[in-house]
Amino acid sequence: MEARPAKHVFESKTTQIQILMPEHINGYNRLFGGKLVEWIDVVAAVAARRHSGCNVTTACIDNLQFQSGAYVNSTIVIEGQLTWVGRTSMEVRVDTFVEELDGCKSHINRAYLIMVALDEEENPAQVPGLLCDTEEEKAEFESGVLRAGLRKERRRKKF
Repeated sequence: MEARPAKHVFESKTTQIQILMPEHINGYNRLFGGKLVEWIDVVAAVAARRHSGCNVTTACIDNLQFQSGAYVNSTIVIEGQLTWVGRTSMEVRVDTFVEELDGCKSHINRAYLIMVALDEEENPAQVPGLLCDTEEEKAEFESGVLRAGLRKERRRKKF
């Protein structure tokens, strides 16, 4: 497959908004973590599809940190953006916030997911490079290179 032109981080940024309903709540009256993971996975997939122009699959959730809870009737804002790309894989950072009625947002979760682009036969497909415009994007990319190395090392180890 011929290499496609690199894309800017902003071209694939994705935002999803949810209002928490009773069916999203666990036995402790807070957002059920599994529901949030589902939403995070969708946001990461959309960002990766936008970047790669391909269908994608989740290879791993590299890091998932719950920092605080959310409750019924909270507005949840989930934002995803690419932070690093390899040949066929993409790292997507997904941040989750609770947005108050006045518009103020509190960060409640951060996750890094690895998505793999797939061709029509569901084989890994080459992805475009990633153009980082801001210092934050450049720092995330450099950290993504380190995280990719750590993931590779973990895969080499036997369980």
